[in-house]
Amino acid sequence: MDYHVKTGIPARQATACLVIGVHSGLGTPATAEAVDQATEGALRRQLVRAGFDGAAGKTLMLHELPGIAAQRLLAVGLGDAGKLDAKAQRKAFGAAGRALATGSVADALIALTADRVSVPARQGARDLVIALEEATYRFDQLKSKPTPPKVPLARVTLLAADRSAANALRRGVDEGVAIAAGTRLAKDLGNLPGNVCTPIHLAATARKIARGRARLRVEVLEQKDMARLGMGALLSVARGSRQPPKLIVMHYRGAPARTPPVVLVGKGLTFDAGGISLKPAADMDQMKYDMCGGAAVIGALAACAQLDLPLNVIGVVPSSENLPDGNANKPGDIVTSMSGQTIEVLNTDAEGRLILCDALTYCERFKPAAVVDVATLTGACVVALGHHASGLFTTDEALAGELLAAGEQTGDRGWRMPLWDDYQDQLDSNFADMANIGGKSAGAIIGACFLARYAKAFPWAHLDIAGTAWRTGNDKGATGRPVPLLMQWLLQRAGVTG
Repeated sequence: MDYHVKTGIPARQATACLVIGVHSGLGTPATAEAVDQATEGALRRQLVRAGFDGAAGKTLMLHELPGIAAQRLLAVGLGDAGKLDAKAQRKAFGAAGRALATGSVADALIALTADRVSVPARQGARDLVIALEEATYRFDQLKSKPTPPKVPLARVTLLAADRSAANALRRGVDEGVAIAAGTRLAKDLGNLPGNVCTPIHLAATARKIARGRARLRVEVLEQKDMARLGMGALLSVARGSRQPPKLIVMHYRGAPARTPPVVLVGKGLTFDAGGISLKPAADMDQMKYDMCGGAAVIGALAACAQLDLPLNVIGVVPSSENLPDGNANKPGDIVTSMSGQTIEVLNTDAEGRLILCDALTYCERFKPAAVVDVATLTGACVVALGHHASGLFTTDEALAGELLAAGEQTGDRGWRMPLWDDYQDQLDSNFADMANIGGKSAGAIIGACFLARYAKAFPWAHLDIAGTAWRTGNDKGATGRPVPLLMQWLLQRAGVTG
């Protein structure tokens, strides 16, 4: 989709569809008021006739209004004028995007960011682009006869109040396009089936992204490389699969080489059957999504490169399958991690922490400023938080504040969970340094406690995205989360937000 920014009088803009906002009770922001005056009150009369009251998220398409150059007008409900914050604005953007995506509109002029609201213009533009890309996303590349929309939305112009606002909107559009592209990539990878999206495919995707980008370099550690490093935990998970494991390392250099990097670690289990501790058959197809953490990291690194972000960022994606086989991990096996710590594998379905712990140890060589791992780690986190917030675990107060603030600003929220030493005893083992599970209680916390044992050398946070990485039911599919949260955090770290 092509995005543009311009200034001008809304009623005089020739476009297939002009998009304006209307508050509850038909309160009209300045833009809508100007359009209503141009139509000599026809706009308000048609809104009243249609029973449109400006409720948040409601939309109404109007045709052939007099006095304006647009062929159609889309009215978008903004809700109460006093409550138009970033969350309410994102809701309006999403509603507008869905209406445009289904309205046979090839181009649109959107005036939703032209009025002065509490949300900065740059953030508003970024949120608008992300919402439009979300509304128009389709995954049909594996269908023999895809059915694309008859008239896809191809061109969007954002109307700015003045030149100063236009400059802010352009910066926001650029950021939104990059974040949306990274999110779309994460969705595409997540939606691919396990027979297509293998560890080999993830590695090839990372290499393809880096092609032609001077600031982005990719290295892929093979099984022999991991064996040489002593990554016994990661390799033990892959033993039951015919697919060779990969450790994908993406180096983005946007700052001087001596500047400590931020490291993102993403769980890349391209299919998780549970191993010998086999999962139930029902909904096992959804275990293709167990690599969504890795997909989010790859998507975030792609967005960093697209934005030329002035920051050093490294993405580390340990990738394998977890399948039952005569050579697979067995409950009771003991493996030695790269750190030298031994692990009693009491449940082979708690495999994500086994591949992540070696990846975290590997991160020590980068002397990172901070490390954030992203993983569909536990069903227990879904029980605790549902599908609205990712679980955030860290003992670093500053890092927690940064990530929570980034989530609030983007609507891709996290929720702080405890990571107290009191829980560590649940990982005690009679035969190894630790077990990989800790009983039935506090499952999400215990998973984080396990990882914390491998993240003592740097500031670290863990995001459990098991409840937020994909949707089920009629809207089944990957969400691309937490790419928006990660990118907002990286933008903050780089000092380029506004």
